Formats: sequence, structure tokens, C-alpha cells
Amino acid sequence: MKSPLPPEPGTATPATTPGPLASFLRFVLFGGGVGVVAGLAVPLLAAAMPWAVSNALVTIVSTLLCTELHARYTFGQKRGAGWREHWQSAGSATAAYLATGLAVFVLHLVRSSPGALTEQIVYLGASGLAGTCRFAVLRLYVFATRRDRSAPPLKQQPEPVRQTAPVQRPEPVQQSEPVLLAA
Repeated sequence: MKSPLPPEPGTATPATTPGPLASFLRFVLFGGGVGVVAGLAVPLLAAAMPWAVSNALVTIVSTLLCTELHARYTFGQKRGAGWREHWQSAGSATAAYLATGLAVFVLHLVRSSPGALTEQIVYLGASGLAGTCRFAVLRLYVFATRRDRSAPPLKQQPEPVRQTAPVQRPEPVQQSEPVLLAA
């Protein structure tokens, strides 16, 4: 019987947890939207400070914002992200930061003075690739419920039924009445 009481705050129920496709679409909407804004903010801040520092600051702020959005809406937690989720998400964001930083660094090695459009294309391309990897990590590990993370129980296979030829029992010997020998 289903309880008439609402579930505990912060717990996801199967009915409220979005499926993989819905989660991915929400991830693209929230993460992509914040990523586009971050992509515009990095070069603006880079005019006042080194590009790497600008990228780091924008990555930190956008990671905090995205972690909250993903916890509440993308993965259906119905609560804000806790410290564990923020730290784990920060780990995947660090990898994304390294990927975007490396991509722009390589661009500057190849072209000493790339245009803003070229820099944006490289930055957003690297962000998209890193974002796809982050989705997998967040869905499968960071925001997965304990039930989702544990392996399904192994089904025990029933013992195979061995078919053998039917056992034929000998027919019972009919005993006659005992014979008394007279002496």
C-alpha cells in the first residue's frame, strides 16, 4: 500500500527521477546555457586579467551554479546539492577546466593571435566535449541514488532438472501360504 505521506525531503523516487534522455536534455539546457554565458564571460574578464585566471574564476562560479541546477532539476533530487555532490562535481569540472585550458593553449601555440570567434569556437567545442563526459560522471556516480550505484542482485539459477529413465521396480513376488511339512 502506498503511503499517503509525502516522501522525505531530498529523496528521489522512481516516479520523480527523470530518465536518461530527459536528464540529458536538461543537462544540455542548463549546462549549455550556463556554458554559453561562461564562454562570453571568459574573454570579457580576460581583458582585465590573464586568460587562465579568467577561465578559472568563471569555471568555479559556473560549476557551483550548474551543480545546484543539476541536483534540483536535471537529476530530480528535489533538494540542493550537498557538500559531497559539490566536491565530486568540482572534480569533474577541474577536468573540464584542464580540457578547455589545454584546447585554448594549443590554439595559441598554433596561431599566435587568434580572433575572438576562433577562440570562442575552440573554447565552446572543448566545453561541449568535456560537458558530455561530465554528464556521464554526474548521472552514473555523483547524483545516482545508492540503489542505482549498487549492482543488481545476482539471480540464483535453479538446479537443472536431470532427466533419467524411469526406474522400473520389479514386480512384487507373490508369496503363497507357508507350507508345513509333517514329520
